[in-house]
Amino acid sequence: MLAAEAGVNLQAIPYHFGSKEGLFLAAAEYIGSRILATLGPAHDRARARLGGKIEPAAARSMLIDLLTALAGLMLDESSAPIARFIVREQMEPSEAFEHLYSRVMEPKLELARKLVAVLIHADPRSTRARLRTLSLIGSVIFLRTAHAAAMRQLGWSATGPREFAAVRALIQENVACLADAQDKDIKRGLRVSGPRANVSLADTEDEL
Repeated sequence: MLAAEAGVNLQAIPYHFGSKEGLFLAAAEYIGSRILATLGPAHDRARARLGGKIEPAAARSMLIDLLTALAGLMLDESSAPIARFIVREQMEPSEAFEHLYSRVMEPKLELARKLVAVLIHADPRSTRARLRTLSLIGSVIFLRTAHAAAMRQLGWSATGPREFAAVRALIQENVACLADAQDKDIKRGLRVSGPRANVSLADTEDEL
């Protein structure tokens, strides 16, 4: 079936990839490269700031930048095959998942988590920071992994500049709410994990 879809002889698969598993890993490599090409600029801009203290305003801007790049990928119809591949690997992890996680997912999650930690005044390694990060990213990924339900609920038949602008506005609101909720907790005297001072992302850069 794969050979037929590609319009090549069945023997081309073992010749070029060694086996069906080799083909699957090659697909993971391609998908990883596609994601990195999309998210790379936003990731690199944030990484360039890792050496010093990060003010909340800067962390907020970089987090919005990163999530907006992810939203652009999720709203792009050409990402549908990528999403199907990744969801399958989430349900039944294989060597392809290990490749995608170590090369693409983990570095992006770690960076986003450090930015979130600045906004919620938490230790970047804490469960709280990890859950907050996964929640933010999940709200964007949902647009693709649950595409049919999301489109039906939103009443959208397609995604274009107007829909992208709406998603970006939501990202900005969610990130702002993250910081606002933490500030209210501090004013009420509730205990927060981690220092309340500015966080140096370089302090935990070894995790990236």
